[in-house]
Amino acid sequence: MTANTSKQVRIQYFALLREARGLGQETLTTTATTARELYQELQTKYRFKISDDLLRVAINNEFTDWDTILKSDDTVVFIPPVAGG
Repeated sequence: MTANTSKQVRIQYFALLREARGLGQETLTTTATTARELYQELQTKYRFKISDDLLRVAINNEFTDWDTILKSDDTVVFIPPVAGG
């Protein structure tokens, strides 16, 4: 028997991702296991054009590896490059 692997996570968007999504944050239910899988899911769903190799990821206010396992109620932030000007 397979357990339900879906979890609810909060996602915060900044800079180009915030503009592309039209929101600063949202809570969603996902079956993604890692931050990388979650971003890939969001890329497909919202057509984000920024590749994950240009982003940094933070989970619960700490920069982390893309392969960090997500848990229910985590807060995930994908941080795109920011241009000065």
